[in-house]
Amino acid sequence: MPQLTRDGLDALRAELRKSTRLGAPGRRVRLTVHLGTCGLASGAGKVLDAARAALEERAVDDVVITTSGCAGLCCREPMATVELAGEPPVKYADLNEKKIVEIIDEHVLGGRIVPAFVLGTGEERRA
Repeated sequence: MPQLTRDGLDALRAELRKSTRLGAPGRRVRLTVHLGTCGLASGAGKVLDAARAALEERAVDDVVITTSGCAGLCCREPMATVELAGEPPVKYADLNEKKIVEIIDEHVLGGRIVPAFVLGTGEERRA
């Protein structure tokens, strides 16, 4: 396997960003499941599996599922963020397999936020 260079890594990152960018052809929604150590310990892996299965069962192909590390609120894990093109992101907390399926049916597919599970909405800003 050839050794990656900084330029090679930058090119890979750019390509990945294109494939997960909202608004790109066939990308209406991005669902991010937070898989930090705390999330994994709280069941985020099962939430991710349930989300993948629900989208597959519904034959949805315009949703990209991504993962991230810790979202910074360990006591509210498992968490996921839903981003619909043109709308502010919504972060959901205290999830399980049943709740993520409800979020997919209501928010991802139906466009209706599920208030019972919302931690917050909008972009996070750094000072």
